[in-house]
Amino acid sequence: MTIVATLPTQRRRRPELAAFLRSRRARVTPEDVGMPPGLRRRTPGLRREEVAQLSGVGVTWYTWLEQGRPINASAQVLDAVARTLRLDRPEREHLYHLAEVPYAPDRPTPDIPEVSPEIQGILDALDPLPAVLYNARYDVLATNVLYERLLMQNGEGLDTGPFGIRNVLWALFSVPAPNCPVVDRKRELPLMVAQLRGAYGRHVGEPDWEEFVRRLAEASPEFARLWRSGDVVPPGTRVKTFRHELVGEVRLTSVSLSVNGMPECRIVTYTPSDEESRRGIETLRTMGGTGVVDGARTM
Repeated sequence: MTIVATLPTQRRRRPELAAFLRSRRARVTPEDVGMPPGLRRRTPGLRREEVAQLSGVGVTWYTWLEQGRPINASAQVLDAVARTLRLDRPEREHLYHLAEVPYAPDRPTPDIPEVSPEIQGILDALDPLPAVLYNARYDVLATNVLYERLLMQNGEGLDTGPFGIRNVLWALFSVPAPNCPVVDRKRELPLMVAQLRGAYGRHVGEPDWEEFVRRLAEASPEFARLWRSGDVVPPGTRVKTFRHELVGEVRLTSVSLSVNGMPECRIVTYTPSDEESRRGIETLRTMGGTGVVDGARTM
């Protein structure tokens, strides 16, 4: 007992840290993080190199961490490892204590960044094209007026839903098919879910992402089915057909533009793909303030 009591705190915690990481790694399967199961796995769970890859850290560094070597770890790196290993809040706090890093449970997440006046100015200047700023989860961070009018149905825009911010996926999956502003649901919605899954791979285990997917799957069997398919696609340019109660159908080409300083966010513009659609957008543009709520353009 005397020998243990005189050991430095770090030397007592490092073996505990090593054992904790190994046990958490063993319970996460490749399927949990969207990876193929592969062949000839001698131990259950993920391999060390897979945890390192998914966490964005070096294999050697993670191996040393799991071996209990006296290396330093930042809060950002521990957060990445915790997401990969799908740690809940008590487990995450335990990881921090074992690694001797101050635990900050209320650290803000980067999912809902602040939209600068300059970005809003760019969206407004894109008139007469509808334009919106999305993050990777399809939260609506900012729009211009024409986008608001395009998505408006029965005098109402996108519903905020249960997450405190408007979200396009929630809006599309939570309404009956006849009320959906996207005409070809069977083509467009699977592509959007596959794009969401591609982004989800960078956020596995994050509470807000896990809650978003869980609640949307509970609210929409259609979303749950598409999510289980496991399909992944990157963002891309394509023609979408929208339905509006006043101007009918408009066919628009969507183009995504990345935004420096706002990781995983993109400005999406919609350009009419034919003359009839151009006239429909021009009609929306000249409608004045019909149905547009003051202050609804930014979230």
